[in-house]
Amino acid sequence: MEWVGPQRSFRLSPRDRQAILPGETMRFTPEHVEQWRVEGFTILEQFFQQDEYLPVLSDFEALYAGAGQGPGVGTARSVGASDDASANQALQFKNIHILPYEGSSAINLISLHPELIAFAKALLGTSDVRLYQSHSWAKYTGEADYEQQFHCDFGNHTLTVPGDDPSGRTVAFILYLTDVTREHGALRYVTKPDVVAALGRPVISPTAEQQQALHERERIAEVPAGSLIAHGIDTLHRGANLTAPNGRRFSMTVGYKAAGNDQVAFHAWQDRGDRHLWRHVFSRATPEQLECLGIPKPGDRFWTKRTLELTQARWPEWDMREYVAARPELTEAKCQTDGEGGVKHGPTRWRK
Repeated sequence: MEWVGPQRSFRLSPRDRQAILPGETMRFTPEHVEQWRVEGFTILEQFFQQDEYLPVLSDFEALYAGAGQGPGVGTARSVGASDDASANQALQFKNIHILPYEGSSAINLISLHPELIAFAKALLGTSDVRLYQSHSWAKYTGEADYEQQFHCDFGNHTLTVPGDDPSGRTVAFILYLTDVTREHGALRYVTKPDVVAALGRPVISPTAEQQQALHERERIAEVPAGSLIAHGIDTLHRGANLTAPNGRRFSMTVGYKAAGNDQVAFHAWQDRGDRHLWRHVFSRATPEQLECLGIPKPGDRFWTKRTLELTQARWPEWDMREYVAARPELTEAKCQTDGEGGVKHGPTRWRK
């Protein structure tokens, strides 16, 4: 099968097609992939089912229980010429939390949803991807003026620019936990063909003089709760102000890249100060989900008697049976039962 993108065409091997292209159970289609490749954006309404996103919404309610309060909050705000623009910009990004989250496994695993991983693989044209960004974001009417200029996100994701081949690019997902209308600051965006139509050529760093032409081509991503937007970090978009009285917008920004793409980074999972929260991930995640965080998959040479024991001791709630079973040469001759239905290997107990 041949995908034809805006830069070049390429072929997927039969093995990769089987691994990453949507089947009967997938929530996306080849048309979504093609639209993302050509236009830079694709929108999937109600990508997540209610029983998947409503628990995350509950986590948001707890996480942001004290947010969205104070003088002026609830009434639309507009920054004037005499206002401090830098202070307002800081307020735009006030309510952000980073994986792992203080909450249930629902909010901690939604960034690693199997359908999201499969979609990232299809968009990037690879069977091996890494999650490199995941943060929650709450916006409230009047807490800031959320109006922005059209921009691309590559500037704080890479020191170069996104590559031409899909595997050298990234996909940014926006997950919505609340209904988003124009009055709730729905994302404004311009597709890649429309950028060329407006400016005469592809542009990823528009000048002030080019902004008006882009405004004339902008589209508005109004979507119900549970919806998903996929775009690239080289696609033009902007934030817009919330004007709905007492309005709020709950969303998550999730980024994926191909494994081995060292030019792109955002969050460093290993450097989180609240590392104990990773228990929400390790206690429920599958090997495929953990691999997206850089955890070697079962059977990898990293897993030795020592690393299995020490990792299990570090994360005692992690069920590592699949990892142990994938290295039988390390355990078959040396394991002994512990009398409690489990297997004891040195100081570590693996459950049956």
